[in-house]
Amino acid sequence: MSQKQQTSMLAKLFPVFGQQNVNMKTELLAGLTTFLTMAYIIAVNPSILSETGMDAGALVTATCLGAAVGCFLMGFVANLPFGLAPAMGLNAFFAFSVVLGMGIPWEVALTAVFCEGIIFILLTICKVREAVVQAIPHNMKFAVTAGIGLFIAFIGLINGSIVVNDDATLVTLNQFALPGIITCIGVLIIGALDKRGVRGAILIGILVCSCIGWGYALMNPAAAADMGIYLPNGIMKFESIAPIAGKIDFSYIFHPEHASTFIMVLLTFLFVDFFDTVGTLVGVCSKANMLDKDGNVPNVSRALMADAVATTAGAALGTSTVTTFVESSTGVSAGGRTGYTAITIGVLFLVAMFFSPIFIAIPSCATAPALIYVGYLMLGAAKNIEFDNITEGLPAFITIAAMPLTYSIGDGLILGVLSYVLVNLLYNVMAPAEKRKKVSVVMIVLAILFILKFWFGI
Repeated sequence: MSQKQQTSMLAKLFPVFGQQNVNMKTELLAGLTTFLTMAYIIAVNPSILSETGMDAGALVTATCLGAAVGCFLMGFVANLPFGLAPAMGLNAFFAFSVVLGMGIPWEVALTAVFCEGIIFILLTICKVREAVVQAIPHNMKFAVTAGIGLFIAFIGLINGSIVVNDDATLVTLNQFALPGIITCIGVLIIGALDKRGVRGAILIGILVCSCIGWGYALMNPAAAADMGIYLPNGIMKFESIAPIAGKIDFSYIFHPEHASTFIMVLLTFLFVDFFDTVGTLVGVCSKANMLDKDGNVPNVSRALMADAVATTAGAALGTSTVTTFVESSTGVSAGGRTGYTAITIGVLFLVAMFFSPIFIAIPSCATAPALIYVGYLMLGAAKNIEFDNITEGLPAFITIAAMPLTYSIGDGLILGVLSYVLVNLLYNVMAPAEKRKKVSVVMIVLAILFILKFWFGI
């Protein structure tokens, strides 16, 4: 085989190597820009998932490795400038709804994420992923994103000690102490910096808040410890992923009393990740004018495959769903157009995992502003919902409101889907034939499954 043929084959397998006229300086800068905007996940993801009992140090390494795998796949295979990492929202669903809410072991939750990735791989191979997306109403997609945003923000308010439990009113405003003050400072800093267009505004906010907390811990260690604030026990250290890696547990599935619960958890992971990934790919490509003449994402099958494989690999490594980050738009805005941008992001995640003591010591009141601000950004999807159309707006509202108020993304999604199907079917019964709305078979099947869940108390 000639050198030319070898090069051609390599470019076919890895399109990034066939890229011509690449401005490497721009691609590297774009990769750095995207990394800075999404690096907060290295602190936030372990903070959330460690609530389940998972090892925080191992989670830092797993987060970075999962992100690196996803970025390398997106860069080498799909040749697109997108960063991937464990997803906000799905990590909250993993920890607070599945493990803490349902009492399911975190090993089983990882198994659900692993199965989700396998299903996505199969759906991508069969080219049905895009077809299923079309069956779900647009307004419901926006509602899920907005609802998760409110849920994440609510978690941030709790972690920042701003909102606390109250027997009379369920929740109430806490008396402002140092953690609450730090959280408020962080939100203000992130908002102001983001408004000014500063790259890495969320990361800067986390670092400033951490320094305030660590400064207090330096002056008054005992009082800081009571608030959950501790100084880092070093700078550089590599934490083994052994405590959480390879913990996939299929035994839970084969117990009849658990099978239906596992399926519901799996479906929720599937649903949320499904639309989040496609929406992000389309949105970021649209912003960069990268869509083709038919409005399609270039190399979309490869991009979806990269995302699916990254999710499967991430679960095996010990972290929740890995998906494409909307923060990739910052790198695209900086000129990133090829897979070299994604590869750069992956390399930076690998470097970051050797600084686990710093990320572990970041207090919850420092990551809380990131949760609140990301929640605000996700809530922005609600502006695309047709609230003036009751058959679309009412189910969307129920979805958005139910997620934080039930403290469960899954329950919010269930109530949203049920209300959508029932409202529209009832409307169709009363409406003239020409004004009846088509309800997809997919939505009807989901509604039936959810009704059975409630009926049998699953």
